[in-house]
Amino acid sequence: MSRDARWKALLELLVERGRLDVEEAAAELAVSAATIRRDFDQLAEQQMLVRTRGGAVVHGVSYELPLRYKTARRASEKQRIAKAVAELLAPGEAVGLTGGTTTTEVARALAVRGDLATGSPALTVVTNALNIANELAVRPQFKIVVTGGVARAQSYELIGPLADGVLGQITLDVTVLGVVGFDAAHGAAAHDEAEAAVNRLLCERAERVVVAADSSKLGRRAFARICGTELVDTLVTDAAAERETVRRFEEAGVRVLTV
Repeated sequence: MSRDARWKALLELLVERGRLDVEEAAAELAVSAATIRRDFDQLAEQQMLVRTRGGAVVHGVSYELPLRYKTARRASEKQRIAKAVAELLAPGEAVGLTGGTTTTEVARALAVRGDLATGSPALTVVTNALNIANELAVRPQFKIVVTGGVARAQSYELIGPLADGVLGQITLDVTVLGVVGFDAAHGAAAHDEAEAAVNRLLCERAERVVVAADSSKLGRRAFARICGTELVDTLVTDAAAERETVRRFEEAGVRVLTV
């Protein structure tokens, strides 16, 4: 396992558990305790965790793993979700894409759709995610519109009032929304309130909203509310979603597609 992969795995374990012991982490990753101690020390220098005697704890009370450290965990689920979401979008539409690992996969799925290989434009994509804009900007058949704002390091999303000027002047056919949590009663949510505010605007400017979320996000709540469930038309998730959870969304008027 490379150092980069090891660091990603360590940080994900830390986010899940809140605390990790050196011996525990060494056993999980099948490496020596000395290697884990060195990894913990180097990650602590980057302020990615707080070193403790014999282990490490998360950095801060509310911790969000930066996008660049997220591994391909649930990769197959996210790719299936992304393909299904991409198939819901019609050529010529104006599409809003928020940031996140699943929406990034949606962008990649759109990029390889054969019927979107040409057009003037084949799609108009409006996004506040720098990494998504970067991936799609090389596709001349797509018209890419990037909102203004200040870059948020954790998610590569542009946030703040500068985004309002762009989003206040456009209309979208559909917004594809990535979430930290989506609960039938409490709606869609993110970790950061400024990120949630921009995502909310993308939803409000769209005729329809599609939430792209793997089953681990369902029934979860997070600090900053993006929108209520009533604003969401379709949820695309994986087949591991619990039937009772799916039923709650359907009763709330959300069309649920499981893949």
